[in-house]
Amino acid sequence: MESMEKISIKGGEFVIKETQFQDIFIPEEFDEEQLMIKKTCEDFLDSEVNPNLDRIDAQEEGLMELLLNKAGELGILGVSIPEEFGGFGKNFNTSMLVTDAVGAGHSFAVALSAHTGIGTLPILYYGNAEQKQRYIPKLATGEYKAAYCLTEPNAGSDANSGRTSAKLNAEGTHYLLSGQKMWITNGGFADIFIVFAKIDDDKNLSAFIVERAFGGVTMNPEEHKLGIKGSSTRQVFFNDCPVPVENMLSERENGFKIAVNILNIGRIKLGAAAIGSSRKVITQALKYANERVQFKLPISKFGAIRYKLAEMAARNFAVESAAYRAGQNIDDAYDALVASGMEPAQAKLKSTEQFAIECAILKVWGSEMLDYIVDEGVQIYGGMGYSAEAPMERAYRDSRINRIFEGTNEVNRLLIVDMLLKRALKGELDLMGPAQAVAGELLAIPDFEDADDTLFAYEKRIIANLKKAGLLVAGAAVQQLMMTLQKEQEILMNIADIIGGVYIAESTLLRVEKLVQIKGTEEVKEQLDMARICLQTTVDKVYLSGKEALNSFAEGDELKMMLVGLRRFTKVAPFNIKEARQNVAKRLIEANKYCF
Repeated sequence: MESMEKISIKGGEFVIKETQFQDIFIPEEFDEEQLMIKKTCEDFLDSEVNPNLDRIDAQEEGLMELLLNKAGELGILGVSIPEEFGGFGKNFNTSMLVTDAVGAGHSFAVALSAHTGIGTLPILYYGNAEQKQRYIPKLATGEYKAAYCLTEPNAGSDANSGRTSAKLNAEGTHYLLSGQKMWITNGGFADIFIVFAKIDDDKNLSAFIVERAFGGVTMNPEEHKLGIKGSSTRQVFFNDCPVPVENMLSERENGFKIAVNILNIGRIKLGAAAIGSSRKVITQALKYANERVQFKLPISKFGAIRYKLAEMAARNFAVESAAYRAGQNIDDAYDALVASGMEPAQAKLKSTEQFAIECAILKVWGSEMLDYIVDEGVQIYGGMGYSAEAPMERAYRDSRINRIFEGTNEVNRLLIVDMLLKRALKGELDLMGPAQAVAGELLAIPDFEDADDTLFAYEKRIIANLKKAGLLVAGAAVQQLMMTLQKEQEILMNIADIIGGVYIAESTLLRVEKLVQIKGTEEVKEQLDMARICLQTTVDKVYLSGKEALNSFAEGDELKMMLVGLRRFTKVAPFNIKEARQNVAKRLIEANKYCF
């Protein structure tokens, strides 16, 4: 905990602390080298992936492996791998940028993310020196392809209940792995599998680095899926697969912890991939809306279409704002931990673990943002949106898995609240003090202070009040339900919706505040409109989620008092959201692409 005290901003602290725009990173601050890396990824999609999407979806023999090899030659697979292992050694936010850029690559994006993330990082972060030296350089170039074997037929969200077993042979030289894994991305061609199994009667999983060449590895045919059809997805069977004892990853029974920590990274990276995918869909929808003529006018002239385009852009802008804010927080925490003397690989894990709450938020809001955008993309295309001849059909199908990947959105919502409450119980976050202050405020005379007319002062006051609304609902739920709260999943998800929504809205506002400092108000009018659109819709959602939660457990005068307080904390001045959307849509339509 001593090293954690050096971290200026702690994970989850946004709930009780006001963040200043100077303390966040925004995507407009990426430097020239980082933008060149992003451009390399985009050019790779344009030249190698997009012209071959049908061939990829048909799972043409050897094609995905070839694409990963080419990506490896360009260094795309090794951006965040240390230079000593043949990578570029870039920071976490740069790896987020790569994931964002590649996110528009449909099934290829899934294969690449599985390889560079859950396939490679367990060895990089938990492997010993010999394991890293043996595997990481080949994973960085793509010579080895990686897969991650956690899920089993009876162990999905409850991963630690897996039945795959590992037994030490009589000679003590090898563990014999036996069991069945399912939904294994890259399973059909992977050379290296990160496999989770229980040794003897252990309570917790252990992790192993398994080479396909070890033998005893078989698999079912490729799964037929709704979307991401080009992604190899297999059931993998281990039949007394002999794994050298030196290929155990980390310590015995540390597998579940490895799985949880690697999934934190996967969650925020999924949010980043959703941003890149959404940006592509918005641009395609814009081009179609400008070209498609009905009633002698391009359909982009009609208010109903403009509403869709503006809302799509505003949601993407908002999630993007939060993603790179969190990514920089992780980088800053890493730097602080290394400066305190922590070993770099452990610091990578601890810094991501510190912001596990934000990672879960980005996973949920990113995947649901993308689902909304592809759905509206289909609608803008009309009948052509439903045709496989147009791009929306593939985007629509490929999007749906993201609400299931890396832990379902329901599980992640529950985790958001669970992690916050556990940190409060450990004394890492003081939630109780602010929650009690909010409860006391309900009994006080409302503050009718004069409105500060400086830019962002009003919006910041709304954010502060929304946080009070969240503390009001969460504090009351903890006080009244106590030990039974963990069973009240609907209430927990209401609270998660408030917390996550506030984080996204605050991130968007802080980004625009920083942009105003850099470019001036006139240059970022539409971005300011998007921040206010996000804030306005978040206020409404917070009120509805809060009301639903309070109605679920409170009653009588106490309920009436809390509902009055909730209404006070979600009170906003009238705002012409239609005009704001029209302004955003106009800018998009003129640019004929996503331009923010």
